Amino acid sequence: MRSLIRIAGRRMTRPVAAPVGYGRSFISTVTTAAPQLPPMLPRTGKMTLPTKARGIPAPGMRAYSASAEAKASQPEAVNLGAMLPMDRIRNIGIIAHVDHGKTTLVDCLLKQSGALSGSTAMQETRVMDSNALEKERGITILSKVTSLAYKDHRINIVDTPGHADFGGEVERILSMVDSVVLVVDATEGPMAQTKFVLTKALARGLNPLVVLNKVDRPASRPDEVDSELLELFMALEASDTQTGYEIIYASAKEGWCTKDLEEAARLTEATKTGGATKGGSMEPLLDAIIQSAPAPKGQREGAPFSMLVTQLEANPYLGKCALGRISSGIVRVGDKVRVLEPGTGVVREEGKVTKLFLRSGVQQVEMAQAGAGDVVSISGVPTVGVNATVAAIDVAEPLAFVPVDPPTISVTFSVNDSPLAGREGSQLTSGMIRTRLQREAETNVALQIVDDGKSEALEVRGRGELQLSVLIETMRREGFELSVTPPRVLFRRDPNDKKAILEPFEEITIDVDHDCSGIVIEKLTKRKGEMKSFSDVADKARMVFHIPTRGLLGYMSEFKNDTHGSGVINHAFLRFDAYAGALEKTRKSGMISMVLGTATSYALNMIESRGQLFVRNGDDVYPGMIVGEISKDGNDLEVNPAKAKQLTNIRAAGKDDAIRLVPVKPWTLEEAIAYINPDEAIEVTPTKVRLRKQILDANKRKQLSRKRVSDIDDFLD
Repeated sequence: MRSLIRIAGRRMTRPVAAPVGYGRSFISTVTTAAPQLPPMLPRTGKMTLPTKARGIPAPGMRAYSASAEAKASQPEAVNLGAMLPMDRIRNIGIIAHVDHGKTTLVDCLLKQSGALSGSTAMQETRVMDSNALEKERGITILSKVTSLAYKDHRINIVDTPGHADFGGEVERILSMVDSVVLVVDATEGPMAQTKFVLTKALARGLNPLVVLNKVDRPASRPDEVDSELLELFMALEASDTQTGYEIIYASAKEGWCTKDLEEAARLTEATKTGGATKGGSMEPLLDAIIQSAPAPKGQREGAPFSMLVTQLEANPYLGKCALGRISSGIVRVGDKVRVLEPGTGVVREEGKVTKLFLRSGVQQVEMAQAGAGDVVSISGVPTVGVNATVAAIDVAEPLAFVPVDPPTISVTFSVNDSPLAGREGSQLTSGMIRTRLQREAETNVALQIVDDGKSEALEVRGRGELQLSVLIETMRREGFELSVTPPRVLFRRDPNDKKAILEPFEEITIDVDHDCSGIVIEKLTKRKGEMKSFSDVADKARMVFHIPTRGLLGYMSEFKNDTHGSGVINHAFLRFDAYAGALEKTRKSGMISMVLGTATSYALNMIESRGQLFVRNGDDVYPGMIVGEISKDGNDLEVNPAKAKQLTNIRAAGKDDAIRLVPVKPWTLEEAIAYINPDEAIEVTPTKVRLRKQILDANKRKQLSRKRVSDIDDFLD
């Protein structure tokens, strides 16, 4: 393939490598230290590099420009390992609602800029989702930083999660960026998390650049979504500058964007007919970032070095590394630095910078020095924590940090004390659990660990069921065995009236088929939900509710059943408001095992008629374990799932009937967390998720049931 470069009004043909789908004027390739162009790319899009260029750990990048003002001589190379002037740096955050295409957009930018050239990631999708759980669930859990070179600029990009439970990751990174790219689905429009992330960005004084993604879908409605966005900006009291945002129409999956809606329609049609984007690329978005996003501010020369740590990284060779944006001064490898505690300024430690590097694509690029405006990682200060300040030796004042919103729910982690404990896991003691949770709290600022020092249990506070289930899943894969209580809402006292109680409320946005809207409204109303709007979006009914967080606990599984799997529900924290009152009981009682042993088909066949079973033939059971749910309202029913058929020497007249049990679906962590009652718990091992009573002894359960205390008294924050 040949790319056409227009120079001084002339068209000239030059054999320059241009990946399939790239714009004619946007070519960036990995090179060696010598200015050497890679060979041309085949139509498959696979990049082949010269032998010397393969496996280079710290690549430089070439940025080519096809503007009329471009010089006829070879363009200046952008060396990512060098300290660039501040006016050639852009720090951008990518924010959006879940599944609106943030990570796919970052993928496309990295591939088209050449930041992934020469690596296996060039053939992968969602390369920024490197965590195993992220790949399995298809969501972004942790914020990640990368960079690319374009037209002699370095663009630092922060990819953020879109789920409300991980909103703390979004709040944390906003101190690193000077502008944000707000990605909105051109069909769904602004959703609950869109409002949340936009609120945080506007409060920081950032001017968003709006990308309407997925405009190539048949049901896309860019004009209506633009109007909805403008209304959202105005409702959030955005300034005139912020309201005058620029819109880019894009299809990140197909690899193109444009500022013109008619051009977007042409590119969409071209993609459908031939699969080729006919010149479409991500170049308009990159140009808009350079033009609209401000360069970082700060003083380099004559100012002491200081950097606010926003994220910690684990390196197998260097240990703990601190990532953040340099606020002032210049830091070099070998410089002496100190770590200041957030808020107090107490010196935690003094050390020396052993390594300094930034991330380009999925690789790390070593740097000899970095200055104000750069987003870099520093090693050599092993005791550093999130929100701490790494600064020169003569700095005494820590940098200010933005606190994240408080957690809304909590669970209690304790040692697994069931009769089956210790059979699978390797991390069993309370000390191991405490150390692991404290290490998690160092990197995840949205989590709070409460340790009263009087018991082996620890209270873990977070934003939602998904955030806590991800933590539990991570720990079980590391070999931990745990006992986890059901989530509880954190209440507060009203500061103006000590007798009044406040509880967290959430805004939920629901898209369902019209014939399912009735049952959804009925159940959310019973859970103290208040409908705020009802509208038609494409062929779906969209409803917005304000509901106590208590009302959402355990509702997700019901919602899936009520909407036959076709409904979409999203939620975001709204505010603390007056206590809404007690909720109706929504779950039936359970079948509780009264024996220790192995479940038999003979016993399960007899108790299956009482309700739904949670165990299968051959599963281990113990006293206090929940083995099913009874079909009638009432008290818990104690059963014997391990009863075996007694053998006798008397022959039966005929053969026994074949036993056929209803198949049992294994519990997932999210389902178990949403299902259990306040007096129950989840036993988590590396391979099993079991439901049980917190108190296994039946007699003790009956005694304590008469002395039950209100959950409000127990969990006032």
